[in-house]
Amino acid sequence: MEFKKEIKLFDAVMLVAGTMIGSGIFIVSADIARNLGSAGWVMMAWALAGIITMAGALSYGELSGMFPKAGGQYVYLKEAYGPMLAFLYGWTLFLVIQTGTIAAVGVAFAKFSGVLWPQVGENNILMETGSWKMTAAQLLAIGLTVLLTFINTKGVRNGKWIQNVFGVTKIGALFILIVAGLTIGFNPEIWNYNWSNAWNAKQTTMNGEGVSAISSVSGMALPFAVGVAMVGSLFSSDAWNNVTFAGAEVVNPQRTIGRALAIGTGLVTIIYLLVNVVYLAVLPLDGNPAATEYMQRGIAHAQNDRVGFAAAQAIGGGGLAIAVAVLIMISTFGCQNGCILSGARVYYSMANDGLFFSPLKKLNKNAVPANALWLQCIWACLLILSGSYGNLLDYVMFAVIVFYLFTIAGIFVLRFKRPELPRPYKAFGYPILPALYILLAGTFLFVLLVKKPEYTQPGLLLVALGIPVYFLFKRFSKG
Repeated sequence: MEFKKEIKLFDAVMLVAGTMIGSGIFIVSADIARNLGSAGWVMMAWALAGIITMAGALSYGELSGMFPKAGGQYVYLKEAYGPMLAFLYGWTLFLVIQTGTIAAVGVAFAKFSGVLWPQVGENNILMETGSWKMTAAQLLAIGLTVLLTFINTKGVRNGKWIQNVFGVTKIGALFILIVAGLTIGFNPEIWNYNWSNAWNAKQTTMNGEGVSAISSVSGMALPFAVGVAMVGSLFSSDAWNNVTFAGAEVVNPQRTIGRALAIGTGLVTIIYLLVNVVYLAVLPLDGNPAATEYMQRGIAHAQNDRVGFAAAQAIGGGGLAIAVAVLIMISTFGCQNGCILSGARVYYSMANDGLFFSPLKKLNKNAVPANALWLQCIWACLLILSGSYGNLLDYVMFAVIVFYLFTIAGIFVLRFKRPELPRPYKAFGYPILPALYILLAGTFLFVLLVKKPEYTQPGLLLVALGIPVYFLFKRFSKG
């Protein structure tokens, strides 16, 4: 049994864009606003994330053309550096990156479903023991994860059609929101207020009772503040590489994957920048966290950080706000489907190399790795129940960028080690663009190491835990 080549260019673009756009664009601008406190630097945090993402995506085209196989980034790391680093990536992907994202996006779907139907929201607690509690939102998230996993076991065609329908719907709806925000909702007074001190960065420190301090950020502290703020914008721009995991199912992957990465990441970067322009056009950047009105709370203190919801209220009242809640449900549904579809292909590839559980290397009668899909589903559901996926994702964001950096550097490594390999698609702007990615990503990692050791160190520990597991799989595969 072999994979079926069902994914064409449009499908691949929707897999890139649809997996990137989840709930982050509707939420994380609040945290960025609290960290930077000025319109110019908020936009800079999103622009830099877009530049880093696009530089990485444009460079990936060369690797996807050389190794159009199931597993994507796992395969690229294996070919450039050997099996251990590749396994550590796959291990972290399974343990937290992919499954944690599936869990987080599923719960986001449930939370915004709770806006329409409170009985399925996070405030409906079904069971509680000590500090642990199970909510209706968690059960809905688990149900969604199981449903989408089941659909994807029926063949890649089913998964791609879900991705296409929900991808087109949410991209179209986002453009409608952008047009409405820049026309109907545009408020010149708020716009001028937000841009009056566009580059005077300030940081708002919060405690349980509200704002505890507001401090100016300048000099060498500024790039560190921007780096910390970019955790949110980079996370919202992540998962663009998921299309490479399904490389064996892409029609003409040598060309299609590279083009899909360029189109998809470019499209999402433009959407993200325009959505943030809308936020700045309809809501004040700062505000009062104790206020009850969305306009008084502003972007930085939007209720539960739901900036998209508050912006919709400012543009069209409660009716549009409900429409945005539906849009976020559509967005998270498509994002979760893309993550479920693609992630299982990595575990399949690892199992084929003898570096993961042997049953995962089997394809079912529909030519998909059903065992890998169900194992991924089970672990993601356990993360949903644990409630720990949010902290785990914070911890591994550092590791995610480290693996990206190694992968892009692998272009240079492979040109030296394997110059004879065919390269139907050369890295765009080589060597400048890949080097730019390495520089920007390296700077971001340095900032996190210095300013957020409480996140970077646990993330590195999670990766390191995979080292003894790697040797165990190596030993048993030989036996």
